[in-house]
Amino acid sequence: MKEYKDLNPMERVLLGPGPSMASPRVIRTMATPPVGHLDPALLKIYAEEQELLRYVFNTQNEWTFALSGTGTSAMEAAMANLVEPGDAVLVAVIGYFGTRLAEIAARLGAEVDTVERPLGEILSVEEISAALKAKSYKVFGIVHAETSTGAEQLQIGEIAKAAHEQGALVVLDTVTSLGSIPVLVDEWDIDITYSASQKSLSAPSGLAPITVSERAREVIAKRTKTVSSFYLDLQSYANYWMQHGYHHTASASLHYAFREALRITYEEGLGTRYARHRKNADLLWEGLTALDAPPLIPAAYRLPPLTTAVVPDGVAPHELRAKLLNDYNIEIAGGFGALKDKVWRIGLMGYSSRRENVTLLLAALKELL
Repeated sequence: MKEYKDLNPMERVLLGPGPSMASPRVIRTMATPPVGHLDPALLKIYAEEQELLRYVFNTQNEWTFALSGTGTSAMEAAMANLVEPGDAVLVAVIGYFGTRLAEIAARLGAEVDTVERPLGEILSVEEISAALKAKSYKVFGIVHAETSTGAEQLQIGEIAKAAHEQGALVVLDTVTSLGSIPVLVDEWDIDITYSASQKSLSAPSGLAPITVSERAREVIAKRTKTVSSFYLDLQSYANYWMQHGYHHTASASLHYAFREALRITYEEGLGTRYARHRKNADLLWEGLTALDAPPLIPAAYRLPPLTTAVVPDGVAPHELRAKLLNDYNIEIAGGFGALKDKVWRIGLMGYSSRRENVTLLLAALKELL
């Protein structure tokens, strides 16, 4: 009879683009015995989770909750609930995840256009405004923190205003940014904003927070066709969260962990949390520059939670990553697409954003380089 040994995975120092490391408090919380998905105790946790999500999103939206799925499920939900076949959609593309947003819209039958900049650059308000005026778009999608390049798309509020002036709804991807840099949903007047549990919020992967404006809810209510996805129908999700009608069997354990991660964020305070991410990123950027592996992105729009470091000449990028993992127990990632062999992606997200992790990584890189 084959023997299956006790589970004993290596505890890694997770400094890649996600998942981030989870606080011991979050890990301990997952050992809490699960309850039924409509148990009164879990419903109370849901209510607190919604309050905490409104806090991190900086919103008062009633429809603010977490989908049972990864960040991509929320990306698809945002588009699937707003887009009907034949609708015109414009997507801002500054990297891989903007391209994915456009692909999802196209699979839903939308007529998709893009406004793009080369990898490592961001778009101006003027470029986006001009593209929005090309035709009557129903939806405009944009990524706040492009995980593939380490660039922060600036002036989101002004961009959203330009989209609304042309009659377009705004979908904002904050998968990497939520919890590490300001996300101001109400101030920016965003229609649907979504994120993921495992990056700057430092919970396990498997939940996708999303918040929906009144404007977007009205559009969803007036659809001429049923939402193509049963599972990602936001009206059904809202009924599950607000009225507690059956929709699916959610994981109590994941919600325990996520609620605890959000509680940690609340206790730290958003301002303090943003400052911590920036301070540790500054330390990383200074150290990488000294090692001749400077950040790819200019400081003006460089992401504190995700850095793309330029691989020094003569260095085999993937061999070095393997040595980091095998010899030092540190995980970082390579680049996407055209940047595959040119950069390393280093994440300082949530619980991973600690001075000791920066010091450890820089010391290991110095030895290997």
